[in-house]
Amino acid sequence: MFSKATKSRPTANRLGPAGSDWSPYDRLDDAAQAYFLHADIALEAIAGVIGRRRVRGFTLERVVDLSEAGTSVWQEAAVCDGRRLILWHSEELADDDAPGGTVLDSSVQVLPLGAIGHVGMRTLVGRDEQGGRVDRGVFVVLATAMPHELSAVPTSDSDGTVAAARFRPEAFRFSKSLDDGGPGQIARLIDFGRLLGRLVPG
Repeated sequence: MFSKATKSRPTANRLGPAGSDWSPYDRLDDAAQAYFLHADIALEAIAGVIGRRRVRGFTLERVVDLSEAGTSVWQEAAVCDGRRLILWHSEELADDDAPGGTVLDSSVQVLPLGAIGHVGMRTLVGRDEQGGRVDRGVFVVLATAMPHELSAVPTSDSDGTVAAARFRPEAFRFSKSLDDGGPGQIARLIDFGRLLGRLVPG
């Protein structure tokens, strides 16, 4: 269904302005070229990890933040090759020493599917004016057994001794709605959530 992830093609023409709907594209490189502001960096980082393995599914996200300091773009790709979840994200950081005043913080995280202990998906289903079904939104949560945050639980004693510790597992959340992504990206995220639900070891 999906093609191999390929390295970026610096001479390729962009398929549309950054932020264009990526859902019509089955190929990761085409979808990234249509959607990401820094597609070449994203594809190079992902290809360096995925190698020759086939991309089984992916979802993309970007958020444009407008503030007094200017405009910044946060971008994310989640890619599954059948045995791993590859997470790439980038964020623009202020750097007065860099030309243009910003640098791109690009990072990759690789998670074996066996490390995922929970896949949750919630869909918002409505009806159109003719009574047909409309998927209005989807939320996907992937939780691992790895602790992300550890907090002490104090006793009721006045000395404040710790009786236990509570940890929050590392979790990854993805969402799409009619206002954020539209029906095409909602459908693609539903497919991605179902794929992970099938592939995560029992």
